[in-house]
Amino acid sequence: MSDCPEETGRGRRRQAGRLVRACGLVGVDPAAMLHAARGAPRFVRDWRAYSRLSRCPGETRFPLAPRLCYPVLGDWYAQAGTASGHYFHQDLWAARKIHDRRPTGHVDVGSAIGGFVAHLLSFMPVTVVDVRPLESYVDGLTFVRDDGSTLEKFDDRSVGSLSSLHAVEHFGLGRYGDPVDPSACFRGMEALMRVLSPGGHLYFSVPVGRERLHFNAHRVFAPDTILAAFSEIELLSFAAVDDAGVFREGLEPRDAGHLHFGCGLFEFQRRPAAAR
Repeated sequence: MSDCPEETGRGRRRQAGRLVRACGLVGVDPAAMLHAARGAPRFVRDWRAYSRLSRCPGETRFPLAPRLCYPVLGDWYAQAGTASGHYFHQDLWAARKIHDRRPTGHVDVGSAIGGFVAHLLSFMPVTVVDVRPLESYVDGLTFVRDDGSTLEKFDDRSVGSLSSLHAVEHFGLGRYGDPVDPSACFRGMEALMRVLSPGGHLYFSVPVGRERLHFNAHRVFAPDTILAAFSEIELLSFAAVDDAGVFREGLEPRDAGHLHFGCGLFEFQRRPAAAR
């Protein structure tokens, strides 16, 4: 073992991370267990306080019923919400850009329905593409079941506003019922590029940093790999979410190459057709 305290600390964190992942494989959440252990005494105190106060005159509308007990033991340790991390920043980043451009319609491939797509539906219609089925009755949402690695149901250069956020890194790993295919992520990027129309914009994100595969969860891409895959279209802007979950704008893609598990946010455009 290294005598360097910094190296020793990193080694212990890696070991702790492996332990947490191993517990997750059998459905055990160590953090939830810790919060439950810390929260149980407070729950008992609050139960006793409510029981005492509910016996006061006029406080009988919501009596305690032990059979309806529903302990929530960790919320008092949590913050009011989470305004950081990959999904929060990528959804806001892309939705703001699309809102500013106000296209007549938008096509999304594989992004989170409850996050990014919901943002867009507040001001415009969205066509969602996924390999899995979706039953939805939301106004403005059209669903197309299609393989994101091919987009066979879309014609060449037919989509003017297009996105795929935190999705392509999963393609071909079987995680979502899609066929196992080591090249599916690259075929997916080719499909996105194929359907993007002249003058159209593509909003794209994947994990970035030291390139590797975590089977069957996801891949992490070197930023240069993404630029090479989309070589036929122009990079308009790049931003990233760093390892601490902080949004970083005004970066060059190479600046994110050192990250362990960052999120690269790429805005591309296909050059408009030359006027005749």
